[in-house]
Amino acid sequence: MNTGNSSRRLFLLGSVSGLSSAWLALRWPAILAAQEHAQRAAESGQPAQFQIFSPEEAVEIEAVAAQMIPSDEGPGAREARVIYFIDRALMTFDVDKQLAYTQGLEDLQQKTLELFPVADRFSSLSSAQQIQLLTSIERTGFFELVRLHTIMGYLSHPDYGGNRNQAGWQLIGYENKMTYAPPFGYYDSEYNKGR
Repeated sequence: MNTGNSSRRLFLLGSVSGLSSAWLALRWPAILAAQEHAQRAAESGQPAQFQIFSPEEAVEIEAVAAQMIPSDEGPGAREARVIYFIDRALMTFDVDKQLAYTQGLEDLQQKTLELFPVADRFSSLSSAQQIQLLTSIERTGFFELVRLHTIMGYLSHPDYGGNRNQAGWQLIGYENKMTYAPPFGYYDSEYNKGR
């Protein structure tokens, strides 16, 4: 999981390509509601607070996300504050996934005690132990859900709660511009000649 910047970039790009436009179309009104909520929270000047997670649950989910996108040569999920994106997602466009997180956290705690009986929580494990545990659950729905939300939060617009200081965008080389100057390719160049 911690193999360097270029493989992390390929992983993120490959994962993002899996998001379907049908999912976006279905969730678009709720995504806009999440953006409005994030903007209101930012304008209030109050420090970000969790709406769904307790502080203890947030620490556990953040530890999972930090292993999925680790801090190595650049900021990872923890520095990008992906946990705030996930909390807002569960309050808005993915409200139906709250139960999956509740059950997933319980299962994570059980698996932690099963593999490491002296540990009290996943977040208290060493990095190597966390990776070992996550490897054992990587085919579960909970792992996939946290993975999806982590990637979304890492690459989403910062207004949605994650991608603090545009950490995800910097990793993939995305520039936050509203317009781009042509030519992008042959067809754009030819199209612009006729204008």
